[in-house]
Amino acid sequence: MACRADRRPSASPLLTLFAVGAALTLAACQSAPPVAPASAPAPAPVVAPPPPTPAAPAVAAAPAAAPAAAPLGFFVTSRNPGQGGDLGGLEGADQFCRALATEVGAGHRDWRAYLSTSDTGRALAVNARDRIGNGPWYNARGVLIASTLEALHEQNAINKETALDERGQVVSGRGDPVNAHDILTGSSPAGRALQADPDATCANWTSSDAGSAVVGHHDRTGLDASEAARSWNASHRSRGCSLDALRGTGGSGLFYCFAAD
Repeated sequence: MACRADRRPSASPLLTLFAVGAALTLAACQSAPPVAPASAPAPAPVVAPPPPTPAAPAVAAAPAAAPAAAPLGFFVTSRNPGQGGDLGGLEGADQFCRALATEVGAGHRDWRAYLSTSDTGRALAVNARDRIGNGPWYNARGVLIASTLEALHEQNAINKETALDERGQVVSGRGDPVNAHDILTGSSPAGRALQADPDATCANWTSSDAGSAVVGHHDRTGLDASEAARSWNASHRSRGCSLDALRGTGGSGLFYCFAAD
């Protein structure tokens, strides 16, 4: 018996076509260049921050206003009007105070001479303390002399360093080449009028010859340490009413001026 060759069943056309396609795909994959990995995104450029805006220049604060100087309200006259104890009465003495104050720019105030007059029968007495207002009073350097009328007659700041003239100059006193510490007042220590006899006011400030005047010591010094010697407004009587007589006891016919307003 003859042998037959072993026949395998042939593959179907569809399988053959699938096998060929797979082989082609594999060959294409093996021959294709490798895919480069995706590159990382480029970093964003660094942008420099804008330069800081220069600060506006500091504006200097306006200087604080200086405190107003205390207004001149008290001084010793730098000179006598020229007739010794004759000042032209109270009115003339007040006008002289105003004239001196005007010379230093303070003439707008109501200036009064610190002078009393006595009752002579023809006119009533006038107290110096009643003429000058109620204070406070400052000298030409702004130093407080007294804050009230009571303080002025009880414990004031009058002495050689503070009882200045209208220009702020020291008035000479005891121990200086020229002693001018006798200041005309015609008053008691309390600032009140005295009796007309003996004369204490150079005939109510109208005599440059006969009579006498009660004076005080602006430098608060005298021949001794008594209360009278240290009184600013009632130390002793002058030898007379002429300029020479007033100089004879240590004066120059000066007097105090106060602003009454």
